Amino acid sequence: MPDHAGPNARAILDDRSPIDEVAIRAYRLGRVRAELAKRDLSGILLWDPINIRYATGSRNMQVWTMHAFCRYAFIATDGPVVLFEPGSGSIPLNKHLETVNEIRMALSMDAVIVGDRGEEMAARCAAEIADIARENGGGSTPRIAVDRPDLSVVRAFDAAQIAMEDGKPVMEHARAVKSLEEVRAFKRSLEACEGAVAEMRAAVRPEMTEQQALGHLLKGIIDRGGEYPETRLLTSGPRTNPWFQETADRVMEEGDLLSFDTDLIGPYGFYTDISRSWTVGEVMPTDEQRRLYDLSRQQIDHNMALLKPGLAFLEYSDNSFQLPEIYVENRYADVAHGCGLAVEYPLIWYKEDYEWGAYDGLFEENMIVCLESYVGAKGGLEGVKLEQPVWITADGPVLLSDYPLEDSYA
Repeated sequence: MPDHAGPNARAILDDRSPIDEVAIRAYRLGRVRAELAKRDLSGILLWDPINIRYATGSRNMQVWTMHAFCRYAFIATDGPVVLFEPGSGSIPLNKHLETVNEIRMALSMDAVIVGDRGEEMAARCAAEIADIARENGGGSTPRIAVDRPDLSVVRAFDAAQIAMEDGKPVMEHARAVKSLEEVRAFKRSLEACEGAVAEMRAAVRPEMTEQQALGHLLKGIIDRGGEYPETRLLTSGPRTNPWFQETADRVMEEGDLLSFDTDLIGPYGFYTDISRSWTVGEVMPTDEQRRLYDLSRQQIDHNMALLKPGLAFLEYSDNSFQLPEIYVENRYADVAHGCGLAVEYPLIWYKEDYEWGAYDGLFEENMIVCLESYVGAKGGLEGVKLEQPVWITADGPVLLSDYPLEDSYA
């Protein structure tokens, strides 16, 4: 069961005692195993380094292993956690973790690493995982989940008579609900992000390029114990409309709107995700910039007020802020999304986009969701991007970011 903040949500966030990372790891591993037991699975084989980090607390060349197929972990529902690391030199790196029972040498199927021996290595990997699963209550034909299998792994597991299920839902549902200690850690990570944003804002000036501004943001998060950016979404002036243009070498001018989405992996591995917009040179906005900003802020405030445990996703989408027609075509990709070690379950679609994959479910206590807003007319000169992370408690939504919006633009 999740912890309950009750009326003490602010006191929990303001608690400056050390983060109990051991408690966080135990909670997360318990969440994974509970999801496996619910689905009558013998275990889960994880390849995604973010899922490995969630389940075990371990990391090793995090970004590289997102595309190099060479590191994995097996979590038995009733048995050991076995971590497979690339190269013998990596084996000692995570021996300190109480969540990991054993560390073995990984068998890579990646063509860069093993050339044309991928099928051979996949067969050896399948046999090893099958042995672990069978030794820990899986029977002769164990059922396991796999979060991101390579084609050679799928073939090898079929040959080894291992029944595979999609592990992505297992991990997304496990990760969706946070412990109170995770919420505290998320808040600390977010504070590092906000410090980096403040540092960037102090440095930004006319005649600086977008890339130089982004450099200040990235330096700020690394200096504060963060890790890497997941996107490059910082644009200015006419490049703020439409959204999702990547940072470039455009020279910013006084009075331009600067809009950005942090998308930074901060301390403790959390995805620190806020968006802000302001004018370059700290000049007062034009009437049009003010209109865009006011609408974006209205959207965030309206959608935050709706959040509560037990609310259905589609009902939330149906009742969310309705943008004026002129801004609908350029709407953001989603109304809101879960947030933890990455963008997580659930993702709430705009009602205009239901045909592309919208699904239902219920918001739960101790989910963290990021509320999204982008306001920019099709063919318009600029656009405003705002985003706020919100903690859903039994007593209502709690805003997690202390970085201010532009009250002077109201």
